[in-house]
Amino acid sequence: MSIETMLILAVDGIANGAIYVLVALGIVLIFSVTRVVFVPFGDIAAFTALSLAAIQAHQVPGTVWLVAVLAAAAVLIEAVRLVRAGQPGKILPFAAVYFVLPVLPAAFVFFFAGVDWPPVIEIALAFFLVLPLGPLLYRLAFRPIANAPVLVLLIVAVALHFALAGLGLLFFGPEGFRTEPFTREFLNLGGVIVSVQAILVVLASVLFSILLFVFFDRTLTGKALRATAVNQIGARIVGIRPSRTSGIAFLLASGLGAVAGILIGPITSIYYDSGFLFGLKAFVGAIVGGLVSYPLTAAGAILVGLLESYASFWNSAFKEVVIFGVLIPVLVWRSLGSPDEDDLEEDE
Repeated sequence: MSIETMLILAVDGIANGAIYVLVALGIVLIFSVTRVVFVPFGDIAAFTALSLAAIQAHQVPGTVWLVAVLAAAAVLIEAVRLVRAGQPGKILPFAAVYFVLPVLPAAFVFFFAGVDWPPVIEIALAFFLVLPLGPLLYRLAFRPIANAPVLVLLIVAVALHFALAGLGLLFFGPEGFRTEPFTREFLNLGGVIVSVQAILVVLASVLFSILLFVFFDRTLTGKALRATAVNQIGARIVGIRPSRTSGIAFLLASGLGAVAGILIGPITSIYYDSGFLFGLKAFVGAIVGGLVSYPLTAAGAILVGLLESYASFWNSAFKEVVIFGVLIPVLVWRSLGSPDEDDLEEDE
């Protein structure tokens, strides 16, 4: 392998890893706040890419109907609960947040699907169409069992993935789609041909990662999320509602997944079931960070992208084996670095 080939593969790996960074950060965010290993995270990214491809083809994406049904179900269930609790006056504010806001972009996409919009508008429509999926899924599937064991939450998350994958097949069919690239230009950097598209992907990932850091470090809501992640009981004592912070965590993570879907759409063909493998690779990066550390998670996601690039060049049939094989030494390292149960009992 020549130096030039190594550099080209490194650029490609960093570009893919930059996308995995966004998904991995979202997985860590949701898990740290809610204890949910959100398996369908990759499906949100895939739905964004497929919805954008449908919008660019002047078609109505099936995501419109998914958002509308989930929003209606959330309002109906909450309305029944509020009526039983003797608080019918709270139904309208809830409906404004969980029905009107999600359905507005869905209705806009439905009625103006045939319009030839500029690329920026098409991307914005796909983003805001998919953005409510995270909070709606949390409200319907996870909030009612928020205090359940982690294993139960994981089982529900896996069931949601299979449901979304089936709906993806129904909405978009078995064919793969690619979205229009942001640019088709190339740069010659020291003899290495680099796609401007790859540079934009990396820059976008860095930008959103910085915005996430600023949100956690500089805003009151971000600090509330951090407090909930550290100690839910303590957060509740000081007036922070874990249910609200959990909803915000799913909203932010859904936004990161949507951005990841927009970025990966022009790079590779996306199928209805691509989200699972995509999310699983990002999960490897999250495991490197111990599902706690955001910097280590980002580094792990970049490592996954590089491993995927070089493994594909070596033997594409074994690239997943190489990527997921990284989990073994990481898990062994994590287990050796964690205290034994006997030690914890002695400390108690």
